[in-house]
Amino acid sequence: MFNPRSIKHCRACGAPAHYGVPADDNRERATCTVCGTIHYENPLNVVGTVPVWQDQVLLCRRNIEPRYGLWTLPAGFMELGETLRDGALRETIEEAGAQVEMQELYTLLNVVRVGQVHFFYRAQLLDTRFDPGPETIEARLFREDEIPWEQIAFRTVKETLRRWFDDRRQGQFGFHTVDIG
Repeated sequence: MFNPRSIKHCRACGAPAHYGVPADDNRERATCTVCGTIHYENPLNVVGTVPVWQDQVLLCRRNIEPRYGLWTLPAGFMELGETLRDGALRETIEEAGAQVEMQELYTLLNVVRVGQVHFFYRAQLLDTRFDPGPETIEARLFREDEIPWEQIAFRTVKETLRRWFDDRRQGQFGFHTVDIG
């Protein structure tokens, strides 16, 4: 079970926090030793797209850690004040400089060991001009037989790509939920 125990001090008053099960709760929480504020730790949402041009998928080569130099779909952490769709579109523009028409939610991947949930939308590229941002070395289109599978940065991306190519062969795209250990 994921338990980061990362909160050392109260965000409200700065006093030390300790972990314990608060009254009327069923799991450990960081609780302030002075003001009693309970601090909840929740999974982070990662949002992105599967941008497509004909039979090709757009991948970005990472210019940041973790996984510097490896390939990924355009994705990143969701920000406060945005929807899943808005965040996925923003990340696609920021990382690939790609213009897309957003489609339906395609994969939801639970990555419990790191406290994350990844959401990928299908997206239709409007053209093949890309202007990658500073987090991306290059953005380029790949056919299935060209995908650098051993250089894909994250398992969530591999799982999403495999499902996309399988669905494309079947001529029907579904919604996929995956639990990654």
